[in-house]
Amino acid sequence: MDLDLLRVKLGPVLDQMRNNSAVAESFVDKNRYQLFLCTLWSNLVLEPEQLDLEVEDLEHVLDIVNEEAKKILGYDDSVTQSFRFISSPAGEQEMNRAKLPRNHRDMLTYFSSMILDPEGHKKWMEQVKEENPRFR
Repeated sequence: MDLDLLRVKLGPVLDQMRNNSAVAESFVDKNRYQLFLCTLWSNLVLEPEQLDLEVEDLEHVLDIVNEEAKKILGYDDSVTQSFRFISSPAGEQEMNRAKLPRNHRDMLTYFSSMILDPEGHKKWMEQVKEENPRFR
C-alpha cells in the first residue's frame, strides 16, 4: 500500500494515542503513551484488517509508527523500546495504574517476549505446547 495512504489510515489512531496520553497541552505522559503504542502494535499484528491493512503493509506501518513515536519518545525504534518498557518494573506499574485486564497484560507480555527475545520466545512456546495439549 502507498505510504501516504498508510499515513492517512494511521493518523487518527496516532493522534488519539497522543491526545489520550496528554497531561497538558504540550506534555505527554510517556509511560502511558508507551502502553498505547504497544497495544496498537500488538493489535495491528494480530488483526491488520482492522485498518484495512495487509500483512505485507506491516513493515511500512512499523516505520511510520516509529517515526511518529520518535517525536514523543525520542527513540529511533520506539516500538521495541516501548516493549522493553512494558517488560520493566515501571511498565508493570503503568499497567497497574491503567488497570489493564489480565488478557490485555498477557497480550503485551506475549508480544514483549516475541519482540525482545525471539529465540527465548520460541523455546518458551515449545515448552508451553509440550505442557498444554490445547496448544498443540
